[in-house]
Amino acid sequence: MRIVLQRVSRASVSVDGKMVSKIARGLLLLVGITQGDTEPVAEALARKVANLRIFEDDAGKMNLSLLDVQGAALVVSQFTLYASTRRGRRPGFTDAAAPEVAEPLVACFANALRHAGVTGVQTGIFGAHMLVEICNDGPVTLILESPGV
Repeated sequence: MRIVLQRVSRASVSVDGKMVSKIARGLLLLVGITQGDTEPVAEALARKVANLRIFEDDAGKMNLSLLDVQGAALVVSQFTLYASTRRGRRPGFTDAAAPEVAEPLVACFANALRHAGVTGVQTGIFGAHMLVEICNDGPVTLILESPGV
């Protein structure tokens, strides 16, 4: 799994001109699934995300987690995170898991965030052409990847 995590003051997803999900303060999580990813990996990364101290405390230091600030999470599947650009000019996606494998693992990740205590977990629509709007806070952007959970 590969996750691009962005701390946001707000984020939303629209499909066909209709807003399907939105959050206020929290995290936008772009989630890519690759060959060999499993539910335990998704669950471990969800726990990591929920407890990662990337929000500022009163002293301005990144000491607070998503759970500490009671922030929301917007989970958006993104197979392009596993694009290979090693050869040619068009990216290849053979490292991305097939949709029938990826969709349940993205759902597992979102559910594991809920189970970890994150309130307000929202998702995009798997496989849809989505318009993702964000207001990156900081900006703070991190990349998490398995097996380096």
